[in-house]
Amino acid sequence: MRGFSLPVCLSVVLMLCSTTSHAIDPAGYGQPGGEFDIRIPRVPAADLAAAKRQTPPIAATPEVLAEGKAIFLGRGTCFQCHGVEGKGDGGAAKVLPIQPRDFTNPAFKKLRTPGEMMWVLKNGSLGQSGKVPGTGMLPIVGQFLSEEDGWKVLLYERSLGGGD
Repeated sequence: MRGFSLPVCLSVVLMLCSTTSHAIDPAGYGQPGGEFDIRIPRVPAADLAAAKRQTPPIAATPEVLAEGKAIFLGRGTCFQCHGVEGKGDGGAAKVLPIQPRDFTNPAFKKLRTPGEMMWVLKNGSLGQSGKVPGTGMLPIVGQFLSEEDGWKVLLYERSLGGGD
């Protein structure tokens, strides 16, 4: 794993060691374009309503988006899995059984709220909902980034591909 950051290496190890069963068979999701179904929330049902209500405490100004991009491409290491353009095609994506989220997909932005995205940044996406297998997305906010930086990154992610 030379050249990859600690979060990426840990996520790959977690994915390779995971043996949990899933309500939805993830077969085929490791192929190019194999992003898991965007209609299925990553947030557990018990937390979903609260996550959906949460809104960014900062506006998506050009300055905030520039800071979010810098974090995405830098110390946040988001690009390692999500790719430099946010399409889910980063270098580490090649070894993940489920492709990382494509933030340029306008349908994703319509279905998933900023609050849900923050929940994933805080809690990871390791299969907590019971409906989807873990993706290897580790908790980033509170571990590697502050909550403010997390909002900047997700606002930048939501700006990719236009819209929102």
